[in-house]
Amino acid sequence: MTYQTINPYTNKVVATFPDATKQEVDAAITAAHDAFLTWRETPFSTRTAVLAKAAELLRADKRHYAELLTLEMGKVISEAEAEVELSADILQYYADHGGSLLETEQVPVALAAEGTVEIVMEPLGVLLTVEPWNFPYYQVVRVAGPQLLAGNTILLKHASNVPQAAAAFDDLFARAGLPAGAFKNLYLPHALTEYVIDDPRVRGVALTGSEEAGAIIAAYAAKAVKKSTLELGGSDAFVVLADADMDKTVEWAVFGRHWNAGQVCVSAKRLIVVDEIFDEFMDKYRTGVAALVMGDPMVSTTTLAPLSSQGAADKLAVQVEEAVAGGATAETLGKKAPSTGAFFQPTILTGMNPKNPSYYEEFFGPVSIVLRAKDEADAIAIANDSPFGLGGSVFTKDTVKGEKVARQIDTGMVYVNHPTMVKADIPFGGIKHSGYGHELTNLGIQEFINKKVIDVVDIGAAF
Repeated sequence: MTYQTINPYTNKVVATFPDATKQEVDAAITAAHDAFLTWRETPFSTRTAVLAKAAELLRADKRHYAELLTLEMGKVISEAEAEVELSADILQYYADHGGSLLETEQVPVALAAEGTVEIVMEPLGVLLTVEPWNFPYYQVVRVAGPQLLAGNTILLKHASNVPQAAAAFDDLFARAGLPAGAFKNLYLPHALTEYVIDDPRVRGVALTGSEEAGAIIAAYAAKAVKKSTLELGGSDAFVVLADADMDKTVEWAVFGRHWNAGQVCVSAKRLIVVDEIFDEFMDKYRTGVAALVMGDPMVSTTTLAPLSSQGAADKLAVQVEEAVAGGATAETLGKKAPSTGAFFQPTILTGMNPKNPSYYEEFFGPVSIVLRAKDEADAIAIANDSPFGLGGSVFTKDTVKGEKVARQIDTGMVYVNHPTMVKADIPFGGIKHSGYGHELTNLGIQEFINKKVIDVVDIGAAF
């Protein structure tokens, strides 16, 4: 594979980086393991200080870090700055909570003869984290933050189109005081990925990416009997009930589908609107989408970025063509996209139904699938008719009803009156083809720790 920066606004190659050699990989694993042997014994106060310093450094140079995201994957600069802030928030969250997330648990026992039982939280060792391009910083820190705090060390295999964003974390953590080897970005070729997972010093792997990539990595991990977590695709339902605040709902729908140019696992990809208000919603939604401004993502007035690559735009175009061939109607909106760059004209697909092979696909970009539901019960059924189960949302003025509906949607996260959020202090994870395991908060940190049972029995106790 080729690690290469290609500016998606111009489609011009900026820089190319060589793949890591087997010798470099071996050296990185050795350094990560050696660092682990020391880092796991390092006081929490030192670990939290490193994370806090990394957060401080990100915030202090926010514009620099943001511009790197915009250069490599085309993210609108304001959204890039927001990602830098979110990444700093996550690091600060773990710095603030420290060892309280890993406190020893006392286990009550039925008989005194069984002794004093406790569960201690210990790190596993070296972890491989495989990350995608759509949030090049956030995806890294939501694994690295908790796992570095836990005492694990990290090898990073990032997406091939964001090599400079990946390398930025080597420098960031080094400047924050992390010991050498404890975090290492590797331009790891696919051919050496299984080799890394097979190494006995590597104790687990976390992946965020496509279903296809997740299946491959999970198979490698299973074969090597290693723990894995997967955050895969999503096709989030955005359910609009009859009593929804229409203006607020449409505003969130436009944002929820088009932030990061629609390249978000938890984008509002399926807009499910009850029949009673369907036409009103569509009129206002069309207006909102048409108002999006495509252009240079470095300019503050741009509100819709190019896709991450020309290949991504071409793939999305084929998906839309296949959906139309299957019976859907495609409607494009807004001013014509720039002729240069990986732009994709905002598109609404209507008339989709389960007989259309595209109905169950994930569309990664500014393509909205709008589905008409007969009523609330039908909306829930449509929401659940998906192989994915990552996020989702319900819009209604009656929040009690909203929570009731949310409980009936078969997914990992549901928000009432807000698109699926990503925050430092809210757990993140899905079910079904969206993967398994959690990231962030105490749930994330516990994915790669050994919950060791220690039972201290009185030497004089009898059976």
